[in-house]
Amino acid sequence: MKTAVIYWSGTGNTEAMAKAVAEGAGVEAVSVSDFSGNISDYDALAFGCPAMGDEQLEEAEFEPFFARIENELSGKKVVLFGSYDWGTGDWMHAWEERVKADGAEIVGDEGYITNLEANETELGELRELGKKLAE
Repeated sequence: MKTAVIYWSGTGNTEAMAKAVAEGAGVEAVSVSDFSGNISDYDALAFGCPAMGDEQLEEAEFEPFFARIENELSGKKVVLFGSYDWGTGDWMHAWEERVKADGAEIVGDEGYITNLEANETELGELRELGKKLAE
C-alpha cells in the first residue's frame, strides 16, 4: 500500500499532526508546496489543513492543490485532519462531504480536528489513524 501524508501549516499545529499521522503510517510527511508525486500512484492519502478565515481550507496553496487532485481520489483511502482556533468545525464537515463525493473512503468515517495544538493523547490518536490508513 503506497501512502502519502500531505499538509499545509501556518503555525506548526497541523505540521505536528501530519508528522504523527506519517509516523503511524511509516512514511514522511510532506508539505503541499514540496509534494511532487502523482496522486494516482498512491493507494492511501492523508491531507492536513487548518481552518482559515471563515472556516475554509487555506486558499493560496492548499485549496488550489486539492482542487487539482480531487478528481483522482475515487477508490482511495483518505485521512483528513487539521486544527482550528474558533468555530464549530464546519470546514472539516464540508471537506469530508467533498471527499466522499469524490468517491474516496474516509478512514475513521470523519476528519480529525484539534483546537490549536494537539496534545499527546490526540497525537497518539493521529498515529493510530496513520496505521489504519496504511493497512
